[in-house]
Amino acid sequence: MGITEKMYRDLLNLNVDVVTMGNHTWGKKEIFGFIHEKTIVRPANYPANNPGNGYTILEKKGKKIAVINLIGRVTMGILSENPFLIAKEIIQKIKSQADIIVIDFHAEATAEKIALGYYLDGDATIIFGTHTHVQTADEKILPKGTAYLTDIGMTGPKKSVIGMDISVSFKRFETALPERYKLAEGEAMMNSCLFEVNDETNRVEKIERINL
Repeated sequence: MGITEKMYRDLLNLNVDVVTMGNHTWGKKEIFGFIHEKTIVRPANYPANNPGNGYTILEKKGKKIAVINLIGRVTMGILSENPFLIAKEIIQKIKSQADIIVIDFHAEATAEKIALGYYLDGDATIIFGTHTHVQTADEKILPKGTAYLTDIGMTGPKKSVIGMDISVSFKRFETALPERYKLAEGEAMMNSCLFEVNDETNRVEKIERINL
């Protein structure tokens, strides 16, 4: 829960361009030492006085690519601002500065994610969800051209309950007591998604879900 500086630097060394966060943004206190860097973004609809950036714009292969991070409000237990309104506000601010706009919507409710997809259809290039740890099979290009996937999935232990030890999860559901979560062991899996963008139109032409 949270990210250490070593994890962050390791990702950058693997040629990762941007790291997005979510409801565990502040899980490791050392994040305050690097949260202001351009290659990491926390939910833009966190309170405005939170440190860090809610979006970033980087140039890659001649394209200016904006990455926006948002967090949902349905059953997330975090007092965040309205992600729909904040997203619109940011897009209006940066649309003349970016060729491609990518949004990571870190949210629990599929309905909230789907609604945001249609709400921003045509305004964003790509919208994908994270947080539920289960890859969805609903990749699509929406009517106005925005590529959409409800949840990209999880990178973590394959034999697990969303990454956690199965027996520990049993105890939580059997007893309703606050059993401490334990990371599962064994073979790992990686979910991801490849969006192919047309260089001339800056619109997605093909979406491919990946499960390794």
